[in-house]
Formats: sequence, structure tokens, C-alpha cells
Amino acid sequence: MLGTFAHILKNNGFFGLYSGLSASILRQLTYSTTRFGVYEELKEVFTTSFSAPSFPSLIAMASASGFLGGVAGNPADVLNVRMQHDAALAPHDRRNYKHAIDGLVRMAREEGWRSLFRGVWPNSMRAVLMTASQLASYDGFKRVLLTNTSLEDNLTTHFTASFLAGFVATTICSPVDVIKTRVMSAKESKGLARLLADIYRLEGAKWMFRGWVPSFIRLGPHTIVTFLFLEQHKKIYRRLRGFDE
Repeated sequence: MLGTFAHILKNNGFFGLYSGLSASILRQLTYSTTRFGVYEELKEVFTTSFSAPSFPSLIAMASASGFLGGVAGNPADVLNVRMQHDAALAPHDRRNYKHAIDGLVRMAREEGWRSLFRGVWPNSMRAVLMTASQLASYDGFKRVLLTNTSLEDNLTTHFTASFLAGFVATTICSPVDVIKTRVMSAKESKGLARLLADIYRLEGAKWMFRGWVPSFIRLGPHTIVTFLFLEQHKKIYRRLRGFDE
């Protein structure tokens, strides 16, 4: 991982570390907004004054939310993978998208609108796994901590639950992340079965957790910050609306 950082800094400069930033922002605006919004709405619908949704119900809600988010965010996800992978290609093979909007327009014009949904099924399945393992596990860990420890509903509980959720999400999603990256960055279209066979033949079973450490370094802090801000946002919202804590 450190070698990768050094290689990018040497060949592409500091800003090379932020290749694909506009696509990443667009992805968060589409993918994350959809999955978090749908999940919170479903929780509100199925929560009563007498009971809260069970953990299996939370997993089901998160899975449905993740699938919709995966479809909504797929175009930006394809762009994000391509823009970050561009530096690894030979100069004549690079796409050189200027930013996310330029990438969307060029993909639709040069490859057809279907290219925006390349890898949508593995990506949506990854979104299902990510949302179930991240959002549902966060609520599950938080419930366990509040029920079985002396912790209260505060920053310490939120930090602990989100750290554990980030670990779970990284581990569960690692194999799908590898597949998604290979599909979206491929120059030729391969069936999923053929792609898996090729990966296994070349790399063995260890391919499933290739890149786990950098994934956790990215996803762990992201999960912690996301839920810390989300919890504070909900508290501020309840206070402004006059709801009881």
C-alpha cells in the first residue's frame, strides 16, 4: 500500500491521490443519499411506540435500500473506478475524463447509455451487502451496547458501534469490491462466471481479500464519520422540530 502511495506521488503528483474526486462526490450524492434516505424512511415506517424493527428486519430494509442506491449510483461508480484506474493504464489507453460530467457525456456518446450501467448487478449486490453490513450492523451493535453495557446514547457509543460496523462492512464486501473493480475497469466485457474463473486461476482464493487493508483505511474512518455526523444531525433535527429525545 505504501508503495502504491509512493508510485502515485512520484508519477502523478499530490493531486494524483485525488483522481476521480468529482466522480466520487457524484457517487455519494446519488448512491449514499438514496440508501440512507430509503433506510431511514423504512425504519420510521416500521417503528412503533411499542416496538422497534428486529435485527433481521433491519437487514431486509438495509438490503432493499442498498439495491436502490446501487442502481442510482452506478453511473458515477463506473466513472469513479475508471478515473482512479486511468493512471495505471498506458498513455494511449487512458480515457482522460476531465471531470464527472465530462465522463458521463463521453461514455454515453462514445459507448452508448448502457455503458453507464456496466456492472450494475454486481455493483447492486455489493451495495446490498455494504448497506446491510454497515447500516444494519451499526444499529445492531448500538442496540447491543445500549442494552448490555453501561454506555448511554452518546458519542462513545456511536464511535464504538460505527468502528465495528466499518470492520464488518469491509470484511463482507471485500470479495465483491474486487469483482466490481475488475468488471468496471475491464477493456472487454466478460461474463461474471468467466471473470471469477480467470481470477481464481491466476490468484487462488486469496483474491477475495486483496486490498482489505486500504479498504478498511478508507471505509473505517468513512463509516465512523458518517454515523457520528448522522447521529448529531438527527439530534439537531429532533430539537428543532420539538421532538422528545
